[in-house]
Amino acid sequence: MALSTNRTVNQLLKPLSTFISTTTRRLSSDSTATITIETSLPFTAHKIDPPSRAVETSPNELMNFFNNMAEMRRMEIAADSLYKAKLIRGFCHLYDGQEAVAVGMEAAITKKDCIITAYRDHCIFLARGGGLYESFAELMGRKDGCSKGKGGSMHFYKKDSGFYGGHGIVGAQVPLGIGLSFAQKYSKEEHVTFAMYGDGAANQGQLFEALNMAALWDLPAILVCENNHYGMGTAEWRASKSPAYYKRGDYVPGLKVDGMDALAVKQACKFAKEHVLKNGPIILEMDTYRYHGHSMSDPGSTYRTRDEISGVRQERDPIERIRKLILAHDIATEKELKDIEKEKRKVVDEAIAKAKESPMPDPSELFTNVYVKGFGVEVFGADRKEVRATLP
Repeated sequence: MALSTNRTVNQLLKPLSTFISTTTRRLSSDSTATITIETSLPFTAHKIDPPSRAVETSPNELMNFFNNMAEMRRMEIAADSLYKAKLIRGFCHLYDGQEAVAVGMEAAITKKDCIITAYRDHCIFLARGGGLYESFAELMGRKDGCSKGKGGSMHFYKKDSGFYGGHGIVGAQVPLGIGLSFAQKYSKEEHVTFAMYGDGAANQGQLFEALNMAALWDLPAILVCENNHYGMGTAEWRASKSPAYYKRGDYVPGLKVDGMDALAVKQACKFAKEHVLKNGPIILEMDTYRYHGHSMSDPGSTYRTRDEISGVRQERDPIERIRKLILAHDIATEKELKDIEKEKRKVVDEAIAKAKESPMPDPSELFTNVYVKGFGVEVFGADRKEVRATLP
């Protein structure tokens, strides 16, 4: 029986179309055959024509989206438990609900493209090719963490995959991202930088200074505002006179994207990359939502209702959207998808158990990565005469 394109699908996914012809009802989950799906919502553009809503994907890509987002979701839920057990200390900002931004962006770019973000960074690290073991080791301050246990939740890092962190100062990563894009243009590379920030950082002066330079020099910079509608506990309409963040660049084009739709994010990021390589910067506003509070110290229910949170889960959840697409196109069964989620719980638990065995960093690590090695930096006493120590 041929795959039917007239199947009744959840209203959120409609309309769907496919150009696949096959002699069996079931598509292989590792097939790269083309499926064309229309985004759930149209793109809204500022000073630019928006991309097409018709996004090309494949069974293989949809299954990868589901696998990766399920792993991200499980990692963040586990991090919540570890924090409450006091195995994770300090600040901890979770990404559950926003996974479509991470996987959709990664699907449109290469590891030669750079990403830099703020402190809600765990899932971006995973999307860039980071592992669960390195993630949990870093969260627990262990030696084998992705930042050698010295960064913690807010400072994940993976330079070999073009991921430049995890930054704790609100908005401060944006000028660094513009610097990365300057280096790419200076080196005549055909690569781009995604500088990510939240709606809470969207009024920072340094953001507009950096954007001005990027526009002056036509840098290949994509500023991504992950608008989850609350800067800490403050709703966007209370903090910004104009919460249409994709328009805030004025002279710089912008695009508003359904950040809960992985395929819409992929289409927008692909479009943005092509644009900035020829024309200079663009702003992407990802309309998304976080299920947890701002950080683990925020219950997340004092400034919004539980009905609001459950409503987003029921109507816009990024994993559920992909699940419905997979089922609608007969790529996998409900049981197979549940088995994947069950397997993710297992691999996360195994990574946590292994990370707990990783030792704490040696005290000497306090002095590494501060000064350039080999410069013979010396520490003197108060009189500046007696050398107390020579740093590595």
